[in-house]
Amino acid sequence: MTYELTRRTVLAGMGIGTAGTTLPVFARQPDDSVFLLSYFTDKDEGRDGLKLARSDDGYVFTALGGGRGFLKPDVGQDRLMRDPHLSQGPDGLWHLVWTSDWFGAVVGHATSRDLVRWSKQQTIPVMTAFHGVRNSWAPEMTYDATARNFVIMWSSSIDGRFGATPGARFDGLKLRPYYTRTRDFRRFTPTKLLFDPGTDSIDFTLLPLDGGGYRLIYKDETHDVEQRRWLVSRSAASPTGPFGSVSAPFTGTMTEGPTAIRLNGRYLVYYDIYEKGHFGAASTTDFVNWQDETARIRFPDSARHGTVIRVPRAFADVIS
Repeated sequence: MTYELTRRTVLAGMGIGTAGTTLPVFARQPDDSVFLLSYFTDKDEGRDGLKLARSDDGYVFTALGGGRGFLKPDVGQDRLMRDPHLSQGPDGLWHLVWTSDWFGAVVGHATSRDLVRWSKQQTIPVMTAFHGVRNSWAPEMTYDATARNFVIMWSSSIDGRFGATPGARFDGLKLRPYYTRTRDFRRFTPTKLLFDPGTDSIDFTLLPLDGGGYRLIYKDETHDVEQRRWLVSRSAASPTGPFGSVSAPFTGTMTEGPTAIRLNGRYLVYYDIYEKGHFGAASTTDFVNWQDETARIRFPDSARHGTVIRVPRAFADVIS
């Protein structure tokens, strides 16, 4: 879930106080915004860290900083930064969570005010309480205003659950979504199953809806009894449910890593067409009827699974 920056938040993030300050143009015109993409590249398995790109129209994104890594991972056994998810808390602080290991029980976390200078990185022990955990993939975070805490969700496979069996690397995995809550990123509630989608599933993302509630979008990873590996969605009354029935797939097979925004009166979902090495997109107003937007989408070369958010133009202007 993405929170729009307030005047005070933006100025504080840039190191500018509000008392006695003449507001810059962007603070007086909150609609003057651009889109920011956080992503990683597979050529280095994410070891070069967080990449950022921007777009004026939400369709064509240009890499910032010459494609450099803005935060290199230094936590986790593998020290990776895959699937970086960027979101903002109600105090304006940006949080980044990411997959830190191919196979492990933790995920990475760091914070920033300006997306250039970052806090010390930490691992969040999301699955350390479980025996037989194989992985902790594609974490995402949202602020639950009702509960006044953060919800972190990800996908894991636990040997012996949902048909998962011990094996090497990807063998025997059966992935389901799990979550924990926190207020301070030091103490975390016991990890729970978010819900059982009934299929091997990964890459869960929440899209806030105009009328309230959310849409949960994710990848049906089924590929043993039949080849699915496409994107589906469900309604969500809150970040932790209850969740509605599963939709029909709205992408072709071999698609993953969804991220979604509101744009031009429609909901736009970007997704990684990973075997073909580029991103696609589809838009909708009702999550039943979809319009293919892939021909309009341009992401940086080698970009993989990330997050698209809207930020004030002047905030993005200082990132280089």
